[in-house]
Amino acid sequence: MGFQAGIVGLPNVGKSTLFNALTRAHAAAANYPFCTIDPNVGVVPVPDPRLDRLTAIYRPKRTVPTQMRFVDIAGLVAGASRGEGLGNQFLAHIRELDAIVEVVRLFADPNVVHVAGRVDPGADVATIDTELLLADLDTLGRRLEKLRRQAKGDRGVLPEVAYLERLEATLAAGSRPPPPAGEKEGGWLADCRLLTTKPILYVANVDESQLADPDTALVPLRAAVGDTEVIPVCAAVEAELADLDPADQRELLAAYNLAEPGLARLIRAGYRLLGLITFLTGGADEVKAWTVPANTTAPVAAGTIHSDIERGFIRAEVMRYADLDRLGSDQAVKEAGLLRLEGRDYLIEDGDVVYFRFNV
Repeated sequence: MGFQAGIVGLPNVGKSTLFNALTRAHAAAANYPFCTIDPNVGVVPVPDPRLDRLTAIYRPKRTVPTQMRFVDIAGLVAGASRGEGLGNQFLAHIRELDAIVEVVRLFADPNVVHVAGRVDPGADVATIDTELLLADLDTLGRRLEKLRRQAKGDRGVLPEVAYLERLEATLAAGSRPPPPAGEKEGGWLADCRLLTTKPILYVANVDESQLADPDTALVPLRAAVGDTEVIPVCAAVEAELADLDPADQRELLAAYNLAEPGLARLIRAGYRLLGLITFLTGGADEVKAWTVPANTTAPVAAGTIHSDIERGFIRAEVMRYADLDRLGSDQAVKEAGLLRLEGRDYLIEDGDVVYFRFNV
């Protein structure tokens, strides 16, 4: 599994429409708040043209892409942290995710009512940010109350109390938690499972006319989110693409001057956000993509295939995808002297084509 991301935003911003387009799961999408109550979950294959090329080279019995899990979480509203719109339930779902994909509405449509009565991306982002902060302040308050009672008989928890009090002051000032200073602080922060520690990727839901010049449309949103990455997507167009065969998809993409569907751009941005990479394995039986964090050692990467391979790791035989693509076969790569034998300290790189030698 690549990672799991929750699609969040205010009601009627196009979350479920985007979710349906990405997952083809046909979750309910309608023009009224809280159409989504229980989260919809969709697992989608990660598009990777390298898999197609390896399939042509190896002609395997099957080709298996890596996957990404999307969770469509109901629309949040002002007051969600106090339970408005079943907000506490929705916020709890976010705690289980690796990342947040926040959909922000930039399109204007009188037939799709904005919950606040106007399209204002900066205000929408501020509303979601405020609710996440307030929910985390409530979480910290309850954690501190418990620790202070514990401290009466166990002074060993006082350093954690002091850290969480500093963290509480940071959140109360409207800022996200800073990176922990050390391993202990990291553990205390992780135990709190704060929403504001989740990495966020913003998806700007634009209309069809804005696709031609998304940079202009994104100005107010980028002003609100600073350096955080923003991916412009037209959920309506993505929904249309999802129901077309590949030839018709290419024709529609060309009509909007798009090189690829929004799904591919969203997944790549998500991988960057979480520092993930893909390595590949290939042979006559199977070509498969695997997702690991950047800077993963070869034995740990082998463990994503099977724990026995990690336990009995001997070496990794590594080819760069670009070399295999250019030369067309394992044998040609070997004859060119480009097959590398790597040991336990080797850090897997994106696009590595790897065969693991092991003995158990």
